[in-house]
Formats: sequence, C-alpha cells, structure tokens
Amino acid sequence: MVFIEAYNYAVAHQGKLLLALQQHLLLVGVPLSIALFVGGGLGWQCAYWSRRNTWVAKLSIASILNLFNGLRVIPSLAILFLLVPFLGLTFQAAALALTLLALPPILLGTEVGFRQVSGSVREVGQAIGMTPWQLFCQVDIPLALPLMLAGIKTATLEVIASATLAAFIGAGGLGSLITLGFALNDPAILLVGAMPVAVLAMVAEWMLTGLQRLVQAPQL
Repeated sequence: MVFIEAYNYAVAHQGKLLLALQQHLLLVGVPLSIALFVGGGLGWQCAYWSRRNTWVAKLSIASILNLFNGLRVIPSLAILFLLVPFLGLTFQAAALALTLLALPPILLGTEVGFRQVSGSVREVGQAIGMTPWQLFCQVDIPLALPLMLAGIKTATLEVIASATLAAFIGAGGLGSLITLGFALNDPAILLVGAMPVAVLAMVAEWMLTGLQRLVQAPQL
C-alpha cells in the first residue's frame, strides 16, 4: 500500500523530512510575521481614518483597500515568478511572495474589526477617564480581535498551502518532496510531502478557531 511505502520512505529519510519541515515552517512564519506587522498597522490606520469623515481620509482608505484587494486576484505562483528576475531563486523571493499573499486578509480583517468598534462604547471609556492608550488596549483590541483573528486564520491557511510553491524556485519546504514525487511518479514520496502540509493546516485552523471562540466568549 502507498501509505506503508510513504511511512517507510519517511523513516528512511527522517533528516530530509525534518529539514523540509523546518524550511516550510520558516516559509510560513516569516511572511506571517511581516504581514501581521504591516497589514495590522495599515488596517488599524484605515479604521482610524474612517472616523474622520473627510474626502482625504475616504480616498486614502479606498486606495489602500483597493490596492491590497487587487493582490488577491493574482495567483501566488505568478507573484513568485514575477519576483524571480529581481530577487533570484532565493528564500527572499518566496517569502516576499507569501507576504503579499498574507497581507490582504490580515489588513481587511483588522480594518473591519477596528471600524466596527462602537463609537458609543469608546465614548463611555472616555467618560470614565480612560487615556487613548487604555481605550486602544482595553476597548478597541478586545472588540476587534475576533475579526482580526478571522483574517489571520485565512492568511495562515493560505500561506501554509502556498508555501509548497516555493519548491519551484528551489526555496525548499515540504513542496520539494511533493515536486520530487511528481517528478519520479512516486505517490509515496508525494504523500510524505503532502500529509504534513495537511496536518499543519488542520492544526492551525483548529488552534485559531479555538482562539476566536475564546475571545468571543466574554462578548456573548
């Protein structure tokens, strides 16, 4: 059976599998960290501008959201190959492509999350003497967090799956085993690469969904 063959291959090539797994986790962790910092910051800024009902604020918000929404229609593989002439067949090219993939859902989730915070709730906080920093930490973030986590979950699952494409430019990861399995027409090797990706995606989805439920619980 193919599963037995896959198990035997994984046992015989433990070092190769662990290296591919480490590379894959790095390909997921680095882009997500950058996207959280950049997308989260831009999302909060857009929500902050939305409280200023001016045409400049509206134009700025529309420009940023349309720009990053446009990135969502470009296939990950296309972005990856567009970056190769500039960054070469490197980890940096793969990381940047995956960062561009992760940015839109995180930015949009953050923007919607902060924008839906009720102005009346913030006014109550100001009335009882909260500083802007206290309002941000104790009111804005707790209320925006469920929608922010929804965007982070979407980005995480997309990056875990799309990181397999990094193998096409020699950046490693579990995708290298998948492409090797295709090249050798060996379903066992393909399975050794594909199963950890599926497990990573399921674990990430389970953890982030649980975290969403946890942060939503006090609001019920």
